[in-house]
Amino acid sequence: MNKPLRRIAIFCGLLVLTLLIRDNYLQYAKADSLREDPHNRRVTIARYSTPRGDIIVDGSPITGSTENTKSGVNDLKYKRTYKNGDMWSPVTGYASQAFGANQLESLEDGILTGNDDRLFFRNTLDMFTGKQKQGGNVVTTLNASAQKAAWNGLKAQGGKGAVVALEPSTGKILALASYPSYDPSVFAGNTDTDAKAWQKLQKKYDPSDPMLNRALRETYPPGSTFKVVTASAALENGLYTSADQATDSPLPYVMPGTTTELKNEGNIPCKNATMRTALRVSCNTVFGKIGADLGNDKMLAEAKKFGFTSEQFTPVRSSASVFSSDMNKSQTALSSIGQYNTAATPLQMAMVASAVANGGKLMKPYMVDSLQSSNLDSVSKTEPQELSRPLSAEHAQILQSMMETVVKDGTGKNALINGVTVGGKTGTAQHGVENSKNPYAWFISYAKLGDGSTPVAVAVVVEDENANRGDISGGGLAAPIAKNVMQAVINSKK
Repeated sequence: MNKPLRRIAIFCGLLVLTLLIRDNYLQYAKADSLREDPHNRRVTIARYSTPRGDIIVDGSPITGSTENTKSGVNDLKYKRTYKNGDMWSPVTGYASQAFGANQLESLEDGILTGNDDRLFFRNTLDMFTGKQKQGGNVVTTLNASAQKAAWNGLKAQGGKGAVVALEPSTGKILALASYPSYDPSVFAGNTDTDAKAWQKLQKKYDPSDPMLNRALRETYPPGSTFKVVTASAALENGLYTSADQATDSPLPYVMPGTTTELKNEGNIPCKNATMRTALRVSCNTVFGKIGADLGNDKMLAEAKKFGFTSEQFTPVRSSASVFSSDMNKSQTALSSIGQYNTAATPLQMAMVASAVANGGKLMKPYMVDSLQSSNLDSVSKTEPQELSRPLSAEHAQILQSMMETVVKDGTGKNALINGVTVGGKTGTAQHGVENSKNPYAWFISYAKLGDGSTPVAVAVVVEDENANRGDISGGGLAAPIAKNVMQAVINSKK
């Protein structure tokens, strides 16, 4: 071969080698990033080319798929549908051809579309048999009756609010409601109608912010419900050893380093009151002084054991609840009655009630029980997981007796259920500069059956800007909702 031909041959060989390297780079090194690129139209077409798998509650789907005959883009064949979408959207999230997906619809997208690697064997069998590829299912821990009771209660109350119910022994989320809410079906497609529906739901156009998941993402001052954490800290640190021991609680109580009195609501028996009495009538002075006496470090350590300062993943992310560090004694006193910088999600306060109800053991909250292939074979199963031990079993029993007194003889009587032992704590948290806005109404609780089991713990928060200020209380607005949710769970166990 003469020299010019040899050079051409070498050059052509190098071109072929470059093409092979480039081809393998695209197929292997870049495959994942190309597949996940939001500008890759083929990915979007593939995602909506087959019916999406379902999200399941109590054995029945709360989602569906319909052929997208009216779509403005004909290559997207199926779009998502929802049953009672506004009630369930805090659980499901949305899956929209135009606006993507969030929450379970996003986190479990691989299972729901059938693209998860764990479905490879099932998909291979379907390919050989000629069966259309199908998505798998996400089976939740939710209890339909409890969710309905939570949603109806919030809706009837009006305003805004959220409810979270947990199974204390496992951490299963039984109800997760947020009000106001939205129906993901109205913007599931990609038409102008979907775009307008999406726009109307944005906070810029709807100040009630219906797309905010208040159960997981909003933090509120927990008010007097936080006194359960403060009581736990007092017991765990040996400041007091029983529910009926007199506390060192002067009246009036001037916060350390200040000339400011910490006030109680009304003329209630708080001077040197026992913790049982102080929780029953909700003494700010008693629990504020407990917090100041223990100090910031011990209060923060106890709050962290209940889950404060950490995000929770259910698997949907929940915002971290707040208990500050580097506070002086007066700031710690205010934080120990659920004010100052203290802020909590409804999930967090349900975790507090759950840990007390479960003998001091806090279980990690979760809402996905299992994942299934399209033929209902199990792909994975969630196992309950202990998160922490905020208090000993002995101290949990003491705190249970205190919370049960609150419901039997105190501010939580609206949560009483015939034949069931109910423990709870009300809260009316200040809102706005110098408490200028209507306060938040809180109630946390658990139900204990005759066999000693505790099937449910609940947290309810209600924010009603239109209510008469004097009518707002945790016992009046939030406790009846919690009662109905607990009753729904108990009835479903029968």
